[in-house]
Amino acid sequence: MLSKEEILRYSRQTILPGFDLSGQEKLKAAKVLVIGAGGLGCPVLQYLAAAGVGKIGIVDGDIVDISNLHRQILYNENDLGKNKAIQAAEKILLINPFVKTDIYAEHLNNDNALEIIASYDIILDGTDNFPTRYLINDACVILDKPNVFASINQFSAQVSIFNVKENGKRGVNYRDIYPTPPRAEESPSCAEVGVLGVLPGIAGSVQALEAIKLITDLGDALINKLWIYDALNNQSTTLRLSIDEQQKEITQLEDYQVFCAIDTVPEISAQEAKTNWNDYEFIDVRTPDKHAHKNIGGINIPIDVLHERLSQLNKNKKYICYCSTGNKSKTATHILLKNGFPTVQSLIGGVENFQ
Repeated sequence: MLSKEEILRYSRQTILPGFDLSGQEKLKAAKVLVIGAGGLGCPVLQYLAAAGVGKIGIVDGDIVDISNLHRQILYNENDLGKNKAIQAAEKILLINPFVKTDIYAEHLNNDNALEIIASYDIILDGTDNFPTRYLINDACVILDKPNVFASINQFSAQVSIFNVKENGKRGVNYRDIYPTPPRAEESPSCAEVGVLGVLPGIAGSVQALEAIKLITDLGDALINKLWIYDALNNQSTTLRLSIDEQQKEITQLEDYQVFCAIDTVPEISAQEAKTNWNDYEFIDVRTPDKHAHKNIGGINIPIDVLHERLSQLNKNKKYICYCSTGNKSKTATHILLKNGFPTVQSLIGGVENFQ
Protein backbone atom coordinates (compact mmCIF):
# COMPACT_ATOMS: atom_id res chain seq x y z
CA MET A 1 0.00 0.00 0.00
CA LEU A 2 1.08 3.54 -0.75
CA SER A 3 1.08 6.12 2.01
CA LYS A 4 -0.60 9.50 1.60
CA GLU A 5 2.80 11.12 1.17
CA GLU A 6 3.77 8.61 -1.52
CA ILE A 7 0.49 9.17 -3.37
CA LEU A 8 1.23 12.89 -3.41
CA ARG A 9 4.89 12.40 -4.39
CA TYR A 10 4.06 10.25 -7.41
CA SER A 11 0.82 11.99 -8.41
CA ARG A 12 2.16 13.29 -11.74
CA GLN A 13 2.88 9.79 -13.00
CA THR A 14 -0.04 7.92 -11.42
CA ILE A 15 -2.47 10.04 -13.47
CA LEU A 16 -0.93 8.68 -16.68
CA PRO A 17 -3.22 6.40 -18.72
CA GLY A 18 -2.39 2.76 -18.05
CA PHE A 19 -0.10 3.58 -15.12
CA ASP A 20 -2.30 4.67 -12.19
CA LEU A 21 -1.79 3.55 -8.60
CA SER A 22 -1.38 -0.10 -9.55
CA GLY A 23 1.70 0.76 -11.60
CA GLN A 24 3.14 2.71 -8.69
CA GLU A 25 2.56 -0.19 -6.34
CA LYS A 26 4.42 -2.48 -8.76
CA LEU A 27 7.37 -0.08 -8.67
CA LYS A 28 7.30 -0.01 -4.88
CA ALA A 29 7.36 -3.81 -4.75
CA ALA A 30 10.18 -4.10 -7.28
CA LYS A 31 13.76 -5.06 -6.40
CA VAL A 32 16.25 -3.77 -8.97
CA LEU A 33 20.01 -4.26 -9.09
CA VAL A 34 22.17 -1.63 -10.81
CA ILE A 35 25.65 -2.92 -11.63
CA GLY A 36 27.97 0.03 -12.21
CA ALA A 37 27.37 3.45 -10.65
CA GLY A 38 29.20 5.38 -13.36
CA GLY A 39 28.08 7.27 -16.47
CA LEU A 40 25.11 4.99 -17.13
CA GLY A 41 24.41 4.08 -13.52
CA CYS A 42 24.07 7.67 -12.31
CA PRO A 43 20.99 8.62 -14.38
CA VAL A 44 19.58 5.12 -13.93
CA LEU A 45 19.80 5.38 -10.15
CA GLN A 46 18.35 8.89 -10.03
CA TYR A 47 15.34 8.10 -12.19
CA LEU A 48 14.57 4.74 -10.62
CA ALA A 49 14.75 6.28 -7.16
CA ALA A 50 12.64 9.27 -8.15
CA ALA A 51 10.08 7.01 -9.82
CA GLY A 52 9.64 5.04 -6.61
CA VAL A 53 11.35 1.68 -7.11
CA GLY A 54 11.13 0.12 -3.66
CA LYS A 55 14.53 -1.52 -3.37
CA ILE A 56 17.69 -0.71 -5.33
CA GLY A 57 20.96 -2.58 -5.08
CA ILE A 58 24.13 -0.78 -6.19
CA VAL A 59 27.29 -2.66 -7.19
CA ASP A 60 30.52 -0.75 -7.75
CA GLY A 61 33.99 -1.19 -6.28
CA ASP A 62 35.48 1.89 -7.91
CA ILE A 63 36.09 5.30 -6.37
CA VAL A 64 35.15 8.71 -7.72
CA ASP A 65 37.90 10.55 -9.57
CA ILE A 66 38.02 13.92 -11.26
CA SER A 67 37.68 12.50 -14.78
CA ASN A 68 34.28 11.05 -13.84
CA LEU A 69 32.58 14.33 -13.01
CA HIS A 70 31.75 15.48 -16.56
CA ARG A 71 29.33 12.57 -16.99
CA GLN A 72 28.73 10.87 -13.62
CA ILE A 73 26.29 13.46 -12.39
CA LEU A 74 25.50 12.02 -8.98
CA TYR A 75 28.94 13.08 -7.76
CA ASN A 76 30.81 16.29 -7.08
CA GLU A 77 34.30 17.24 -5.91
CA ASN A 78 33.43 16.42 -2.30
CA ASP A 79 33.08 12.77 -3.36
CA LEU A 80 36.56 12.40 -4.87
CA GLY A 81 38.38 9.33 -3.58
CA LYS A 82 35.20 7.81 -2.10
CA ASN A 83 33.46 4.61 -3.16
CA LYS A 84 30.83 5.14 -5.83
CA ALA A 85 28.26 2.68 -4.49
CA ILE A 86 28.32 4.25 -1.04
CA GLN A 87 28.13 7.82 -2.34
CA ALA A 88 25.40 6.96 -4.86
CA ALA A 89 23.26 5.40 -2.13
CA GLU A 90 23.57 8.53 -0.01
CA LYS A 91 22.54 10.74 -2.93
CA ILE A 92 19.50 8.75 -4.04
CA LEU A 93 18.17 8.57 -0.49
CA LEU A 94 18.10 12.38 -0.58
CA ILE A 95 16.07 12.12 -3.78
CA ASN A 96 13.56 9.68 -2.29
CA PRO A 97 13.59 8.54 1.36
CA PHE A 98 11.06 5.80 0.56
CA VAL A 99 13.69 3.87 -1.42
CA LYS A 100 15.63 1.13 0.33
CA THR A 101 19.20 0.57 -0.86
CA ASP A 102 21.63 -2.32 -0.72
CA ILE A 103 25.28 -1.30 -1.11
CA TYR A 104 27.87 -3.62 -2.63
CA ALA A 105 31.11 -1.62 -2.52
CA GLU A 106 32.95 -4.20 -4.60
CA HIS A 107 33.41 -5.31 -8.17
CA LEU A 108 31.13 -8.02 -9.49
CA ASN A 109 33.05 -11.27 -10.01
CA ASN A 110 32.55 -15.00 -10.31
CA ASP A 111 32.58 -15.42 -6.53
CA ASN A 112 29.78 -12.96 -5.74
CA ALA A 113 27.71 -12.58 -8.93
CA LEU A 114 25.18 -15.37 -8.49
CA GLU A 115 24.60 -14.62 -4.82
CA ILE A 116 24.07 -10.89 -5.39
CA ILE A 117 21.95 -11.16 -8.54
CA ALA A 118 19.68 -13.86 -7.11
CA SER A 119 18.05 -11.40 -4.68
CA TYR A 120 16.66 -9.05 -7.35
CA ASP A 121 13.84 -9.05 -9.92
CA ILE A 122 15.57 -7.08 -12.66
CA ILE A 123 19.25 -6.45 -13.38
CA LEU A 124 20.57 -3.29 -15.06
CA ASP A 125 24.00 -3.55 -16.66
CA GLY A 126 25.78 -0.20 -16.55
CA THR A 127 29.31 -1.60 -16.87
CA ASP A 128 31.97 -0.63 -19.38
CA ASN A 129 34.04 -3.76 -19.95
CA PHE A 130 33.43 -7.01 -21.79
CA PRO A 131 34.37 -9.53 -19.07
CA THR A 132 31.78 -8.09 -16.69
CA ARG A 133 29.12 -7.86 -19.42
CA TYR A 134 29.51 -11.54 -20.22
CA LEU A 135 29.52 -12.38 -16.52
CA ILE A 136 26.26 -10.45 -15.97
CA ASN A 137 24.68 -12.01 -19.04
CA ASP A 138 25.53 -15.56 -18.02
CA ALA A 139 24.50 -15.07 -14.40
CA CYS A 140 21.14 -13.66 -15.55
CA VAL A 141 20.60 -16.62 -17.87
CA ILE A 142 21.46 -19.12 -15.14
CA LEU A 143 19.17 -17.37 -12.63
CA ASP A 144 16.46 -16.47 -15.19
CA LYS A 145 16.66 -12.72 -14.56
CA PRO A 146 15.85 -9.95 -17.09
CA ASN A 147 18.96 -7.99 -18.06
CA VAL A 148 18.40 -4.35 -19.07
CA PHE A 149 21.57 -3.54 -20.97
CA ALA A 150 23.12 -0.28 -22.19
CA SER A 151 26.46 0.68 -23.67
CA ILE A 152 28.06 3.78 -25.17
CA ASN A 153 30.96 4.41 -27.53
CA GLN A 154 32.03 7.97 -28.31
CA PHE A 155 28.84 9.39 -29.95
CA SER A 156 26.66 6.28 -30.15
CA ALA A 157 24.60 4.32 -27.63
CA GLN A 158 22.75 1.02 -27.44
CA VAL A 159 19.98 -0.19 -25.14
CA SER A 160 18.23 -3.58 -25.01
CA ILE A 161 16.40 -5.96 -22.68
CA PHE A 162 17.88 -9.46 -22.67
CA ASN A 163 16.73 -12.78 -21.31
CA VAL A 164 12.95 -12.34 -21.22
CA LYS A 165 10.89 -15.26 -22.45
CA GLU A 166 8.32 -14.72 -25.20
CA ASN A 167 5.65 -17.33 -25.98
CA GLY A 168 7.51 -19.90 -23.93
CA LYS A 169 10.73 -19.46 -25.88
CA ARG A 170 13.93 -18.17 -24.29
CA GLY A 171 14.75 -14.54 -24.80
CA VAL A 172 17.70 -13.18 -26.73
CA ASN A 173 20.75 -12.71 -24.55
CA TYR A 174 24.02 -10.81 -25.01
CA ARG A 175 25.80 -13.81 -26.50
CA ASP A 176 23.23 -14.02 -29.31
CA ILE A 177 24.49 -10.64 -30.56
CA TYR A 178 28.13 -10.98 -29.52
CA PRO A 179 28.98 -14.70 -29.35
CA THR A 180 32.64 -13.80 -29.01
CA PRO A 181 34.18 -10.60 -27.62
CA PRO A 182 36.05 -8.21 -29.92
CA ARG A 183 39.83 -8.03 -29.81
CA ALA A 184 41.29 -5.41 -27.49
CA GLU A 185 42.30 -3.13 -30.37
CA GLU A 186 38.72 -3.23 -31.67
CA SER A 187 37.17 -2.14 -28.39
CA PRO A 188 39.08 0.80 -26.90
CA SER A 189 37.85 2.17 -23.60
CA CYS A 190 36.39 5.61 -22.95
CA ALA A 191 39.75 6.54 -21.48
CA GLU A 192 41.33 5.88 -24.88
CA VAL A 193 38.74 7.31 -27.29
CA GLY A 194 36.68 9.64 -25.11
CA VAL A 195 32.97 10.02 -24.42
CA LEU A 196 30.62 12.99 -24.68
CA GLY A 197 29.36 13.55 -21.14
CA VAL A 198 25.66 13.88 -21.97
CA LEU A 199 25.51 10.62 -23.97
CA PRO A 200 25.49 8.19 -21.00
CA GLY A 201 22.79 10.42 -19.54
CA ILE A 202 20.63 9.79 -22.60
CA ALA A 203 21.35 6.05 -22.70
CA GLY A 204 20.95 5.65 -18.94
CA SER A 205 17.62 7.48 -19.02
CA VAL A 206 16.35 5.12 -21.72
CA GLN A 207 17.68 2.18 -19.71
CA ALA A 208 15.76 3.36 -16.63
CA LEU A 209 12.64 3.90 -18.75
CA GLU A 210 12.81 0.35 -20.10
CA ALA A 211 13.18 -1.04 -16.58
CA ILE A 212 10.10 0.91 -15.47
CA LYS A 213 8.13 -0.34 -18.49
CA LEU A 214 9.19 -3.87 -17.70
CA ILE A 215 8.12 -3.57 -14.06
CA THR A 216 4.76 -1.93 -14.79
CA ASP A 217 3.99 -3.79 -18.04
CA LEU A 218 3.57 -0.42 -19.71
CA GLY A 219 3.97 0.04 -23.47
CA ASP A 220 6.25 -1.91 -25.78
CA ALA A 221 9.55 -2.59 -24.02
CA LEU A 222 12.83 -3.34 -25.84
CA ILE A 223 12.54 -7.08 -25.24
CA ASN A 224 14.51 -8.89 -27.94
CA LYS A 225 15.18 -5.53 -29.60
CA LEU A 226 18.23 -3.27 -29.83
CA TRP A 227 17.83 0.51 -29.79
CA ILE A 228 20.76 2.30 -31.42
CA TYR A 229 21.22 6.06 -31.08
CA ASP A 230 23.62 8.30 -33.00
CA ALA A 231 24.11 11.56 -31.10
CA LEU A 232 25.84 13.40 -33.96
CA ASN A 233 22.91 13.23 -36.34
CA ASN A 234 20.21 12.68 -33.69
CA GLN A 235 18.94 9.54 -35.38
CA SER A 236 17.91 6.26 -33.81
CA THR A 237 17.16 2.78 -35.09
CA THR A 238 15.49 -0.17 -33.41
CA LEU A 239 16.49 -3.62 -34.60
CA ARG A 240 14.61 -6.86 -33.98
CA LEU A 241 16.97 -9.46 -32.52
CA SER A 242 16.88 -13.19 -33.02
CA ILE A 243 18.21 -16.15 -31.08
CA ASP A 244 21.42 -17.81 -32.20
CA GLU A 245 20.33 -21.42 -32.42
CA GLN A 246 23.97 -22.52 -32.31
CA GLN A 247 24.58 -20.93 -28.92
CA LYS A 248 25.78 -23.39 -26.33
CA GLU A 249 23.52 -23.69 -23.29
CA ILE A 250 24.75 -21.50 -20.43
CA THR A 251 24.80 -23.50 -17.21
CA GLN A 252 27.82 -22.16 -15.33
CA LEU A 253 30.12 -19.18 -15.11
CA GLU A 254 33.54 -19.25 -16.75
CA ASP A 255 36.84 -17.36 -16.62
CA TYR A 256 35.77 -14.16 -18.39
CA GLN A 257 39.20 -12.56 -18.36
CA VAL A 258 40.50 -15.47 -20.41
CA PHE A 259 37.37 -15.62 -22.59
CA CYS A 260 37.74 -11.92 -23.46
CA ALA A 261 41.49 -12.33 -24.06
CA ILE A 262 42.27 -9.71 -21.43
CA ASP A 263 44.97 -11.94 -20.00
CA THR A 264 46.90 -12.07 -23.26
CA VAL A 265 49.00 -9.10 -22.11
CA PRO A 266 52.09 -9.91 -20.00
CA GLU A 267 51.47 -9.68 -16.26
CA ILE A 268 53.67 -9.65 -13.19
CA SER A 269 52.84 -10.50 -9.59
CA ALA A 270 53.44 -8.13 -6.70
CA GLN A 271 56.07 -10.50 -5.27
CA GLU A 272 58.00 -10.72 -8.53
CA ALA A 273 57.86 -6.95 -8.96
CA LYS A 274 59.32 -6.46 -5.48
CA THR A 275 62.04 -9.03 -6.09
CA ASN A 276 63.16 -7.31 -9.31
CA TRP A 277 62.23 -3.78 -8.25
CA ASN A 278 65.27 -1.99 -9.68
CA ASP A 279 64.83 -3.55 -13.12
CA TYR A 280 61.60 -1.69 -13.86
CA GLU A 281 60.10 1.75 -14.27
CA PHE A 282 56.58 1.96 -12.83
CA ILE A 283 53.70 3.80 -14.51
CA ASP A 284 50.57 4.56 -12.50
CA VAL A 285 47.80 4.91 -15.12
CA ARG A 286 45.18 6.21 -12.67
CA THR A 287 44.13 9.83 -12.25
CA PRO A 288 46.37 12.21 -10.25
CA ASP A 289 44.06 12.26 -7.23
CA LYS A 290 44.16 8.45 -6.96
CA HIS A 291 47.94 8.53 -7.35
CA ALA A 292 48.23 11.13 -4.59
CA HIS A 293 45.93 9.13 -2.32
CA LYS A 294 47.89 5.88 -2.60
CA ASN A 295 50.67 4.72 -4.93
CA ILE A 296 53.70 2.43 -5.10
CA GLY A 297 55.99 4.92 -6.78
CA GLY A 298 56.91 5.58 -10.39
CA ILE A 299 55.48 8.18 -12.73
CA ASN A 300 51.80 9.05 -13.04
CA ILE A 301 50.41 9.04 -16.59
CA PRO A 302 46.59 8.73 -16.57
CA ILE A 303 45.38 6.26 -19.16
CA ASP A 304 43.28 8.88 -20.93
CA VAL A 305 46.46 10.83 -21.87
CA LEU A 306 48.78 7.87 -22.34
CA HIS A 307 48.71 8.09 -26.13
CA GLU A 308 49.70 11.75 -25.98
CA ARG A 309 52.66 11.12 -23.67
CA LEU A 310 54.24 8.09 -25.32
CA SER A 311 57.12 10.27 -26.54
CA GLN A 312 58.13 10.85 -22.90
CA LEU A 313 58.85 7.15 -22.42
CA ASN A 314 62.02 5.27 -23.33
CA LYS A 315 61.48 2.11 -25.40
CA ASN A 316 64.73 0.67 -24.05
CA LYS A 317 63.38 0.55 -20.49
CA LYS A 318 61.27 -2.13 -18.85
CA TYR A 319 57.89 -0.90 -17.62
CA ILE A 320 55.26 -2.12 -15.19
CA CYS A 321 51.85 -0.47 -15.52
CA TYR A 322 49.59 -0.43 -12.50
CA CYS A 323 46.17 0.85 -11.45
CA SER A 324 43.83 0.15 -8.52
CA THR A 325 42.87 -3.46 -9.22
CA GLY A 326 44.75 -4.50 -12.37
CA ASN A 327 42.15 -3.87 -15.08
CA LYS A 328 43.06 -0.49 -16.58
CA SER A 329 46.73 -1.41 -16.37
CA LYS A 330 46.07 -4.27 -18.81
CA THR A 331 44.68 -1.79 -21.31
CA ALA A 332 47.68 0.48 -20.76
CA THR A 333 50.07 -2.44 -21.24
CA HIS A 334 48.30 -3.31 -24.48
CA ILE A 335 48.64 0.31 -25.69
CA LEU A 336 52.38 0.39 -24.98
CA LEU A 337 53.04 -2.98 -26.59
CA LYS A 338 51.06 -1.93 -29.66
CA ASN A 339 53.20 1.21 -29.92
CA GLY A 340 56.52 -0.60 -29.96
CA PHE A 341 57.50 -0.84 -26.30
CA PRO A 342 59.00 -4.35 -26.12
CA THR A 343 59.03 -5.00 -22.35
CA VAL A 344 55.84 -3.97 -20.57
CA GLN A 345 53.84 -5.86 -17.95
CA SER A 346 50.65 -5.24 -16.00
CA LEU A 347 50.75 -5.51 -12.20
CA ILE A 348 48.35 -8.26 -11.10
CA GLY A 349 45.83 -6.98 -8.57
CA GLY A 350 47.05 -3.39 -8.77
CA VAL A 351 47.71 -1.17 -5.77
CA GLU A 352 44.99 -2.85 -3.71
CA ASN A 353 46.82 -6.17 -3.87
CA PHE A 354 50.32 -4.72 -3.33
CA GLN A 355 51.43 -5.29 0.26
